[in-house]
Amino acid sequence: MHPYNRIPSSGQSTPSPPPSPLRSPRLRRSKQGRFGAGQQPGRTFAQRLTWLILSVFLRRQGIFLFAPLIYISGMLLYMGTVSFDVVPAITHRPAPGSVYRSPQLYAKLRPEMDSDNSTSDTISTVWKHSYKGGQWQPCVNKSSGGLLESNGYIYVEANGGLNQQRTSIGNAVAVAGYLNATLVIPNFHYHSVWRDPSKFKDIYDEDYFITTLENDVQVVNSIPEYIMERFDHNMSNVYNFRIKAWSSIQYYRDAVLPKLLEEKIIRISPFANRLSIDAPPAVQRLRCLANYEALKFSSPILTLAESLVARMKNLSANNGGKYVSVHLRFEEDMVAFSCCVFDGGEEEIQDMNAARERGWRGKFTKPGRVIRPGAIRINGKCPLTPLEVGLMLRGMGFDKSTSIYLASGKIYKSEKTMAPLFEMFPLLQTKEMLASAEELAPFRNYSSRMAAIDYTVCLHSEVFVTTQGGNFPHFLMGHRRYLYGGHSKTVRPDKRKLALLFDNPKIGWKSFKRQMLNMRTHSDAKGFELKRPNDSIYTFPCPDCMCRVDNKSEDSRLSSVT
Repeated sequence: MHPYNRIPSSGQSTPSPPPSPLRSPRLRRSKQGRFGAGQQPGRTFAQRLTWLILSVFLRRQGIFLFAPLIYISGMLLYMGTVSFDVVPAITHRPAPGSVYRSPQLYAKLRPEMDSDNSTSDTISTVWKHSYKGGQWQPCVNKSSGGLLESNGYIYVEANGGLNQQRTSIGNAVAVAGYLNATLVIPNFHYHSVWRDPSKFKDIYDEDYFITTLENDVQVVNSIPEYIMERFDHNMSNVYNFRIKAWSSIQYYRDAVLPKLLEEKIIRISPFANRLSIDAPPAVQRLRCLANYEALKFSSPILTLAESLVARMKNLSANNGGKYVSVHLRFEEDMVAFSCCVFDGGEEEIQDMNAARERGWRGKFTKPGRVIRPGAIRINGKCPLTPLEVGLMLRGMGFDKSTSIYLASGKIYKSEKTMAPLFEMFPLLQTKEMLASAEELAPFRNYSSRMAAIDYTVCLHSEVFVTTQGGNFPHFLMGHRRYLYGGHSKTVRPDKRKLALLFDNPKIGWKSFKRQMLNMRTHSDAKGFELKRPNDSIYTFPCPDCMCRVDNKSEDSRLSSVT
């Protein structure tokens, strides 16, 4: 067969033209109908009605706009025929970790926990991690030469609690040294929260502070009379710099120094966090010198604190004098500020609402503010209860024979909340238990002095456990690194992970203990950490305040001595 050829050849007829196109279906009308003659089937009334409706839809497509209304009407008619009594109720299931169920977990795990005697020597073997580059040692160099003529006096007001004031002191020393100014002993601003009227000399050894810094920064305890006469002996008349938080040291050189040279005295109030964390090495050296060398607690505080350290070591003689210190933040104001919900029921809710209103009038009841206690707990922002601290430490291997020093304020509902912790650690002590009423009397109404006692006892413990953020644990971790070769010897729990574990009713003791041991190991590995940008040298003294000691050179030095 040949393919079709459009050009006709000779002897062949021309192909017929193609048929005319059919007319539109709407215009075409077949005389025979759709089925042709003799094929028209009989249609019922229902079929004819259906055909009529479809033809109307096809010819009037705009009617499809009413289709949603028809559908909704049909659904409403259908739902009216269904009884909702048979529909299962939908119950809200709290997200894992959002509910406080630690008491139930403690009741379940306690039998196995009490019978577990596999880790009786934990406190002696808790720190195994060593820095592979060698140990670290303090190397803050003091100047030996004299000071240049001072450019003027700097007077600062340190606000906040004990350790926030400590930040202000270190920064003030750094600024004064950088500007070649004379620093007046910082004034402690009275705050309505801490309610402590203590002065610098009540908390720190003022003479020791001045002597330690004498070759680096000139420090005086009062402003000369001839200068104060210019201001009618009223410090409020002295020019006050309102400096932005975290200002760079260059700002002080460019903006503060000219005014200092002009007035010969300036005031900076408030001064907390008014110097950037990162600064040139010369500024960081002065911070190190002030915080780790020059600041020593006053004789009354140090005498009592060191006696409490000795008593703790005597109580832990069965563990070689090693004890664990815990910074517990479960005071009423902390619980209230966290907005977390525990197991106190309606009474707890009323107590916390009243405490929030007393301390932060209206802050938590502003229109539009939404508080989600479950989300706060999941994010690890809730303070650990005494019971949870006890569970965590027992899971980490510390048994009943472990001596624990508890640094805290007045615990909320202490009779109820502290009972489980005493059950797990009967050798637990506080400063109120270690010291007599007469010994504590000079400090009892001064929160910063009491905090200084806690700080010293925690500083000399074998293990420090932090349960909540804040300046107290951050300064302690840095100070412990400075004393213990760069290792903070601090347990820092993962509170997000703890929230999930404490809310898991199915977990067994072995699984819980394994998770806690992993958390302890992680804290050990994180003991050695170098300062990174935006880290504070008050928490990470390496390498600004400490120098690395190579293991080989240290071994050779020791062998030469022997």
